[in-house]
Amino acid sequence: MASGKRNVWRALLSEPLGVMGGIIVLAFVLMALFAPWLAPYDPLKIDVMHKFSAPSLAHWAGTDQLGRDLLSRIIYGARTALGVAITATGIAGLAGILLGLVAGYGPRWLDSLLILCFDSMTSLPMIMFALAVITVLGPSTATLILVIILVSIPGYARFIRAQTLSLVRSDFIMAEQAMNASNARIILLHLLPNVAGQLLVVLSMDIPVVIMLEAGLSYLSLGVKPPTPSWGNIVYDGYVSLRQSPGMVIIAGIPLILATLGFTFLGEALRDALDPRLQLRTLR
Repeated sequence: MASGKRNVWRALLSEPLGVMGGIIVLAFVLMALFAPWLAPYDPLKIDVMHKFSAPSLAHWAGTDQLGRDLLSRIIYGARTALGVAITATGIAGLAGILLGLVAGYGPRWLDSLLILCFDSMTSLPMIMFALAVITVLGPSTATLILVIILVSIPGYARFIRAQTLSLVRSDFIMAEQAMNASNARIILLHLLPNVAGQLLVVLSMDIPVVIMLEAGLSYLSLGVKPPTPSWGNIVYDGYVSLRQSPGMVIIAGIPLILATLGFTFLGEALRDALDPRLQLRTLR
């Protein structure tokens, strides 16, 4: 077990893009955790006398149409973006791994019923489904997280189901069944550890998608409501103030680009590090 972890770390550190992605992700996580100490100003403080200020020593990223410090709002926006993304993907991942294990290892009738539910949910257009739920419940951060969870669960569950079905036919699972091992032992000690790593890769690759979805819905005033700092809200403020301050849109888009690149690079590096064939090549 310890040697396997060392091999994973060795494979991760051997990927330059993976290291770069890890550094970017770590920077955003630290930014979100220590936002009150890192932000130079209160992100909600209005100072109309200094609206649309250009980047300077006083305001490194400038100010918006209400004189609020953009750097402070971006820092607090990282807390909003990562909070929504990690919470939503975490809950959806837990539900997906539970339903996927049950579908892949459970009785055939239960598998068919769950697949019917998954297909019914995935057949709905994601944006239309999100707009319908938000219209019924009203735009808010909690509604946004609920929408992302409902949209993500079927994909995660189908992925875990496919992984489980391939593992059920393996020799070590059949040996456990031949020794009359309980279903709980097989699922918890053998199936779960083997599928959790693959799901972690999928979740890390989906976090930037969720961040962009949150930003897009917030841009449309269907996600995080102002004045709560959100990268989508900041992009919208930059769009409506494009003539007065063209640089706002660029400054607001930088964290979205960096977060997407960071999580994508890290996810690809994790995928390669957790690939047993790659680990064998590394050992050789």
